[in-house]
Amino acid sequence: METVGIGFHFEDMPLGRQFRTIGRTVTEADIVNFINCTGMVEVLFTNTEFLKRDSDIKGRLAPAALVYTFAEGLLVQATMQQTGYAFLNMELDVKGPVFAGDTIHVECEVIEGRLSASKPGRGLVRTRNRVVKQDGQVVVVYTPLRMMKCRDKQATA
Repeated sequence: METVGIGFHFEDMPLGRQFRTIGRTVTEADIVNFINCTGMVEVLFTNTEFLKRDSDIKGRLAPAALVYTFAEGLLVQATMQQTGYAFLNMELDVKGPVFAGDTIHVECEVIEGRLSASKPGRGLVRTRNRVVKQDGQVVVVYTPLRMMKCRDKQATA
C-alpha cells in the first residue's frame, strides 16, 4: 500500500520543475510566539507605539526569519518527508514586509541538480524559493541547496 505524504526524490526534481505550496496566514500569535521563542525583542516587533510614532513601517510586522521559517515549513511538509537528508547552504534576500494577517505561499523552481560524487544514492538540488503574499508581492527569495534521497540507492555522479 502506498504511503502518502512522503517527499520528492532526487529524480522528481529535474531542472526547471516548478510548483507552489499551499498558503499560510501569519497571525499576531505567531509573531508573539516567535519573538518570545527566539529572543528577537527588537522594538520593530515588540513596540506598537514605536511603530506608530517613529517608524516608516506601520502595522504588526513579522520578522523575516519567521517568514523564512514558515516557508520552510510549507515546503518540508509537502516535499521532503523521509527524502530530505541535509540542508547545506543558501542565499536569502528580503524584498518586503509581512504583517499579521498576510497570507504567504512559496513558489519553487529547481535551478540546479546533480548526483552526489561522494554519497551514493543521494543527489544535490538547489531551488529558487519565492515567498509571495496574497497580493502577489514577493517578500523573500532564497536559494537552498539540499541533499536528497535517490530512488536508486546506488546512483553516483
